[in-house]
Amino acid sequence: MDKLAKALGERSQDALALACNIDRSYVGRIERGEVNITVEKLYRIAGELACAPSSLLPQPSEI
Repeated sequence: MDKLAKALGERSQDALALACNIDRSYVGRIERGEVNITVEKLYRIAGELACAPSSLLPQPSEI
């Protein structure tokens, strides 16, 4: 199951990165909290996911 989950995650990252015109490795670094995402990229990702940018941000209690 771990192989399946990893493969699915990589394909999902690829698809999102391609749709947002962002490098896939950068998407992975965003997910792992290794980079500070720009507002522009936050809005681009939210637009592709059809959600509000604020819904992608952590809640104060999660920080």
